[in-house]
Amino acid sequence: MSYLLIPVASLSKTKSRLGDIFTPDQLKDLTIAMLKDLFSKISQIKLQINSLVYCNSSEILDLAEEYGFIPIKEKINNQQKCFDDILQDINNIAIQDYHAKNTIITFSDLILITPDNLREIVKLIEQNQLVVCPAIVSAGISVLGRNPPGIIPTYFSHPTTPSLVALLNEANTLGLKTAIYDSFRAGFDIDIKHDVMLAYEYLKSFNLVKSETYRFLKQNINFVITKKSAIDNRKLEIKRFRVKKQVIKKKML
Repeated sequence: MSYLLIPVASLSKTKSRLGDIFTPDQLKDLTIAMLKDLFSKISQIKLQINSLVYCNSSEILDLAEEYGFIPIKEKINNQQKCFDDILQDINNIAIQDYHAKNTIITFSDLILITPDNLREIVKLIEQNQLVVCPAIVSAGISVLGRNPPGIIPTYFSHPTTPSLVALLNEANTLGLKTAIYDSFRAGFDIDIKHDVMLAYEYLKSFNLVKSETYRFLKQNINFVITKKSAIDNRKLEIKRFRVKKQVIKKKML
């Protein structure tokens, strides 16, 4: 059986790179909104899969349980763990405690991913040893499937090489049967403030205006994304709205 592995940072540390545009409370609300959307989509897959949600925050684990997923509390100690170590921990739990035959790692910030994307990835991992969905705006990875789960390590914390490149290089060395899942919607994630504004526009474009994430962004963003150059879409900048002060004229009596 396939197991979806969903690692989630503690709410006190979530999406820290967006701290210049959102308050800590807003970042918590954004994370919960994205997770509700992702959990809802996973619930629509209607395939024989289990979902493990790995987090230290009770609020996230309670939410996972509401959706019928398996909540697993991450143990926090004084030892600093890199992201690959955290992924190894949840992968080991899936293997040792649940006898997973294959695992698929996905993340809360894949706000455009669809139930069909997830369904297709689950089917692909049954036929391949490795399934990778490249991240759209970086040489990173948005979804990673492994069959069996320990066939290759992850490389999200590689010191010099982007995770996608490092993983595929090792997969080629090992001669693994690999499928690249090419999808804009499954590959778009939110990491930096430019992503936030693009996310807001993409959610509108794909008519996902009823999603929890869209509702949050509509209520909380106070900036726009603009081009620095009329001929270059790659150079973008974020500008905050300027609230115009209303001048009230008193009538002369």
